[in-house]
This record gives sequence, structure tokens and C-alpha cells, in this order.
Amino acid sequence: MATSSSSQRIGVVGYGHLGQYLVDRILKDGAALGLTLAFVWNRNSDKLKGLVPEELILGDLSSFANRPCDVIIEVCHPQIVREFGVHFLSQSHFMVGSPSALSSPDLNQKLRLAAQNHGRTVYVPSGALWGGQDIQRLNDSGGLKALFIRMSKHPSCYRLTGDVLSDWTEDEGRRVLFRGSVAELCPLAPNNVNTMAAAAVAAETLGFAGVQGEIVSDTALRDYHVVEVEVTGPSGFSVHTMRRNPAKLGAVTGSATYNSFWNSLLGKSPITS
Repeated sequence: MATSSSSQRIGVVGYGHLGQYLVDRILKDGAALGLTLAFVWNRNSDKLKGLVPEELILGDLSSFANRPCDVIIEVCHPQIVREFGVHFLSQSHFMVGSPSALSSPDLNQKLRLAAQNHGRTVYVPSGALWGGQDIQRLNDSGGLKALFIRMSKHPSCYRLTGDVLSDWTEDEGRRVLFRGSVAELCPLAPNNVNTMAAAAVAAETLGFAGVQGEIVSDTALRDYHVVEVEVTGPSGFSVHTMRRNPAKLGAVTGSATYNSFWNSLLGKSPITS
């Protein structure tokens, strides 16, 4: 999206680990890449003080239109996509960092219509999804038959809506928490399965109901997350990849995902809708 001949104004919604990384990169490297910060918003604005220039802090997200942007990036929670996504698209392009929100067919359709009506684009970054563009090409050619993704993490790295992991112990080893459609999985683990949601966007003919996912708790995974992708195509074609993403205990997002997200912002590897 960024070019050396034009300046792109970026609004960042959310200042967790990923939001901090993006803001720091834009402040440090953005000028040379044609990127400038329009605003930064966080639910707790006190967290921004001393870290983000005062003039860039947006106190009330509902006033975002007062800070003209080319792209607004959401990196906080699916609820923001639900509440503000359509409004964002009335003013700018929108990069959805929590694509698990798109598992709602109603919201998905509303965002697509808003993008079409306003001449905007919804971007879904590849994140920790390896081979996302290959999946999209196979889908677009009509050859994608099935897609399965398994995500394995230390139990401290999951943020689940239920109490599935309330009884885990350090020595329990491996436990399958859920296996089923990504549509069913997104509400259970909205902060953990954005990789699967990105895959469901890329595999549009299968969609969230057709792409299958599995989340696994494994106490042996203290230093990284594991994402396995199995793609099935025509005439016996198949691909199986395994990605180990370095991550600290308790981290929702692996460290390699930050750079992948940054590259998506630069227009190198986005999945678009």
C-alpha cells in the first residue's frame, strides 16, 4: 500500500504488543517508506502517555473521522471490528487484525458492502498463516477441495471464552481443546485463531463453515507456537506445512507474526477481501 511517491496516513486502533510494534516501526521507519501516523487509540489512553506523541493520541474512537487516514489498522479485539468496521470504511481502507470477527456472515457482508459503496478495501493480513496467497490462488482457480489448520500452544497462551482450560496443570502434556469448523471455533477463541480466520478468508469457496480447525494445548510448547496447514486440491494434490513461531509463555501472538503483519501493511503479502 505504501509507495515512495505518496504518503499514507495510518491510524492504529489498539496498543497491545502488536500495536506497539506497528506504532514504533511507523515512527522509526515510516517516513522513508511513505507512512505517517494519523492517530493511535487504546481503550486505556493512559498506556499511551510518554510513549506516543501527545498530538497523535486519540482519546475517543468515535471521533476518528477528525483524523483523516488512508488506512485504519485494528489490532485489539473483534468487538472493535463489529462496532466500528463499517464506520471506518466510510472514511478509509481498513486492515482487520482480528479477522475472527468475520466469522459472522452478517458482519462479513456488511463490511463488504460498505467497502464497495465507499470505494474502499478490507485487508486481512496473513499473520502467522504460511502459504496464504497459495491457498487463495488455488481457491480462485477452483481447485481447493479442503483446508485444515491445527494450532498448538502452551495453555497460558490461550484466551478462551469458556472454562475449557481452567484445570490445566504444568505436567499434563497435550490436550485437544476443540476440533470443528472455523466458524464454530472463532467465538470460542476469538483472540487466538486469527490465523485460521485469515485462511478462511483466503479459502473463500470453503468459507468459515468449510475450513476445519483444531486447537491444541501442549505444556511442552514453552518457546514457540506451532501452526500446521493441510491443503487438499484436485487429483490427489496435497500440501502439509508446519510453522514454528517463537513465542514467550503467555503470549497470544508469536514474534514472527509482527514482521509478517508489517509486511502486509507495506503491501507485500496481504489477503484482501
